Amino acid sequence: MSSSEALARLAGERVDHRFKGLPPDAEGLTVGELAAQRRNLFTDGFPTPVLTLSAERLAHNLALMETYIARHGLAFAPHGKTSMAPQLFHRQIEHGAWGITLAVPHQVRVARAFGIRRVFLANELVDAAALRWIAAELAADPGFRLVAYVDSVRGVELMDSALRGAARPVDVVVELGAGEGARTGVRTEAEALAVAGAVAGTRTLRLVGVAGYEGEVPKADPERVRSYLRRLVALAVAVDGAGHLKDAEEIVVSAGGSAWFDAVAEVFAEIPALSRPVLKLLRSGAYVSHDDGHYRRITPFNRVPEEGALEPAFRLWAQVVSRPTPEQAFANAGKRDAAHDLDLPTAQAVRRGDVERPADGITVSGLSDQHAWLRTDPGADLEVGDWVGLGLSHPCTSFDKWQLIPVTEADGTVVDYIRTFF
Repeated sequence: MSSSEALARLAGERVDHRFKGLPPDAEGLTVGELAAQRRNLFTDGFPTPVLTLSAERLAHNLALMETYIARHGLAFAPHGKTSMAPQLFHRQIEHGAWGITLAVPHQVRVARAFGIRRVFLANELVDAAALRWIAAELAADPGFRLVAYVDSVRGVELMDSALRGAARPVDVVVELGAGEGARTGVRTEAEALAVAGAVAGTRTLRLVGVAGYEGEVPKADPERVRSYLRRLVALAVAVDGAGHLKDAEEIVVSAGGSAWFDAVAEVFAEIPALSRPVLKLLRSGAYVSHDDGHYRRITPFNRVPEEGALEPAFRLWAQVVSRPTPEQAFANAGKRDAAHDLDLPTAQAVRRGDVERPADGITVSGLSDQHAWLRTDPGADLEVGDWVGLGLSHPCTSFDKWQLIPVTEADGTVVDYIRTFF
């Protein structure tokens, strides 16, 4: 099945009780039929809570990063675990992405079901069943490419054992850890060269480069992050000099979360000539929706405002269901609906009838499973029945709470629905 056919199949899915926040009278319509109705979020039957994505801001963020990677001579494989939304994967590729980064085998299966041809797997994969499935995918589709981490000789041995008899070798990159306290990855260059040598001793794996994640640098600041990235570049030079990349068609050097991609662009511009062409692969993923909390504070565009600015695309609408005291109100969205692992949601707008205004004097002070606790300043104008628009922090734990997300234009017209697969 082609990617266009797979995406069309999403539009043919029936709306029913599985999808919260959608109009009850839409039951039985296909998603495509509902989208074609161009209903208004506020007046055409959408119950609260309902998470929305701004059509205009999604388009802005996609275009901004397309321009950024082109300006800096980078390739781009945004992390798909952020959204797990194949529609967004394809929009990212349409806006210049080389492929999609993923973390676990299930996510790769989702990507393949929707025709993604290039996958960067930012994990060492040692599960035999998953490796055999990947080998079968590679054998069946000559255009499919997967690049995975390796960070141990033992991991290389397990991968080699599972892949015996595979038609094509699996491309791998040695992962360099970001220091003590970091997550995965070899800790020293000597360990990295030992892993590279182990890969070279197999027929099932092909070493194509090095990779890492600078977001794990202890006490990260620009100097420490650049220092780690220069270690990564030096490792690429060393591995290439040792002859371990002789079978690679291009040398992959990859890094880049959503907090330090300006440092990645700066240091990757210093990569010297190697024995093969170099693919400088950035993997930032949170940009697609951005947010109103954590990523708004740490985005590199704060340091380089002349390069543009991302825009938060999420808004979670909830309804005030209780106003027990002048200082307290409760809305009907909670932990099941809103990201809360990094920051609480922020009250941004109040809507009463057709009138929308800023949520002045209203603060989210806590979340229960199905309630947002709202603290209200004296005189704050808030009544039972009002809709409250909440900004969210951390895209990765916002997308995963919603299976079908309305995409809205500025006037509330719903123009599309984004399907997620977590």
